[in-house]
Amino acid sequence: MRLHLTLLAGLTICVGAFVIEVLRALGGNTLSWAYVFEWPAFAGFSLYMWWTLLTGRERNRPASAGAVISEDKEFDEKLEAWNRYLREMGGAEPVEPDRAT
Repeated sequence: MRLHLTLLAGLTICVGAFVIEVLRALGGNTLSWAYVFEWPAFAGFSLYMWWTLLTGRERNRPASAGAVISEDKEFDEKLEAWNRYLREMGGAEPVEPDRAT
């Protein structure tokens, strides 16, 4: 219910600001024309976020969706050497990489 009320409040603000900016733009304030197009974009984004949170798309992503799996041994060796170099430059303690075999 809080999600719906938050959307309602956000859309109310966006619609109100849109009407105010249209009236100001028609009254001669040329800068307000930019806001006339900005407030509907904010409303669209709030609808997108509401739908995303409502359906839980981000919550149901697999944990390994961002993981890069490489089968190239040369690439893995270069990556390991680069990470070792970065640890040496940063003065960090060496960390053993977790390898899934």
